[in-house]
Amino acid sequence: MGRQLQPVQEMYREAKGGDRRALGRLLTRIERGGPPADEIGELAHVDAGSAHVIGITGAPGSGKSTLTGRLVELLRDNDVRPAVLAVDPSSPLTGGAILGDRIRMEGTPSTEPSGTRSTNDVFIRSMATRGHSGGLAVAVPQAVRLFDAVGYDPIIIETVGVGQVEVDVVGAADTAVVVMTPGMGDAVQANKAGLLEVADVFVVNKADRPGADDVRRDLDLMLDLSHVTGQEDGSGYRPPIVMCSAIDGDGTTDVWQAVADHLEILGKLGRRHIRRRHRIRAEIRATLNQALDSRIDDLIYSEVGERLVSDAQNASRSPSSAAAAVLDHLLGRR
Repeated sequence: MGRQLQPVQEMYREAKGGDRRALGRLLTRIERGGPPADEIGELAHVDAGSAHVIGITGAPGSGKSTLTGRLVELLRDNDVRPAVLAVDPSSPLTGGAILGDRIRMEGTPSTEPSGTRSTNDVFIRSMATRGHSGGLAVAVPQAVRLFDAVGYDPIIIETVGVGQVEVDVVGAADTAVVVMTPGMGDAVQANKAGLLEVADVFVVNKADRPGADDVRRDLDLMLDLSHVTGQEDGSGYRPPIVMCSAIDGDGTTDVWQAVADHLEILGKLGRRHIRRRHRIRAEIRATLNQALDSRIDDLIYSEVGERLVSDAQNASRSPSSAAAAVLDHLLGRR
């Protein structure tokens, strides 16, 4: 007979009291999804709502993990209690997350189960996408809410790459930081990926290398030509471009100051609640999409669905007609 699982409410109370292992177990249940994750979300929602959520993204190799580690070190030295949610890719074959980047984070010597590492003041958790961005879109905000509820602030979400998943996750943060490096064509890549539209702070990392000034110039030019400098909403805000060398720690303080300044601007303009409303709307949509995906799969592989697939296969109806019939069944119209 297997070991009985600890009740969610009990684990939540322990996590609120500072028990890191309880927090790690709660995060594992959030990542797995289902009713336990929903229960955790219900509990945390009441206590959350004050933490500054920061998204950090950029191309692989741009130094995001090193920069995140430096920021964590800076915050810890200033008696701030940050948490980091590091979103890793997963192998579509094995489902295993690539957790190597976490090793490069500074100031995180101790290790806890399930990809979790922490010190007395810092909690770092790696969360794998497992090839399913829909699940990630639900799990990330629930994990952020849990961190917030148990007292971590700020909460840093670090993503890998500049794909649509990363843009969606980072774009939902209070402050989105985009990291670039010289010699990688990052400014052009960011423009194509849509990161110019979501970035609140640009960081040119490895600023001691040749070409760093060119990256800054390209970014300035793109911002001059774009509509993301606050003109549409009347705020006049233009994302700052901060030069740093994370591996040496040079410029880390400037990066954090730019992040803090952005939060202050959000507060002065009364726009922080708009960011949070956007985040909640995106989470509701992702939750609905996840539920609908499950229902659609059930229908497609049911007797009715298999018959519709066969009809489309033998050309007695088109795939679009079969899809319409599935939708009718889903909505209870037949």
